[in-house]
Amino acid sequence: MAHPLTTTGLAEAAAKIAATPAKVAIALRAFFQLADAWRLSGDDARTLLGEPARATFFQWKAGRAQRVPQDVIRRISWLLGIWKALQILFPQPERADAWIHRPNELLGGQTALQRMLAGDVSDLAEVRAVLDHARGGGA
Repeated sequence: MAHPLTTTGLAEAAAKIAATPAKVAIALRAFFQLADAWRLSGDDARTLLGEPARATFFQWKAGRAQRVPQDVIRRISWLLGIWKALQILFPQPERADAWIHRPNELLGGQTALQRMLAGDVSDLAEVRAVLDHARGGGA
């Protein structure tokens, strides 16, 4: 039986990753691959990461990061969970990646990207919850 995501468990995992430069590099590389697949602008990608300074963002993108805040790792974790859920729901990668750009009635008519760009981690969690519900994990 799958266990629901908890913010406590996610925070603990994020702390471990944030303290390990090699894991930070993997997390950032995965995020930027996701950003490419979703055709995100640089500004949208920065927003999803919690609005780091432009210079910091471009250093991360270039692979020059030793440490990042735990909040950024948590955000990346939520986003990778969203990406994975989409891959399960839509076997064709182009359909999975396009889903975030289509209006969704479960998100009040907004696209998933619009909701996620509201900037709060809870918006990422809400999109993930919609996908988990669609996968049969909803209450």
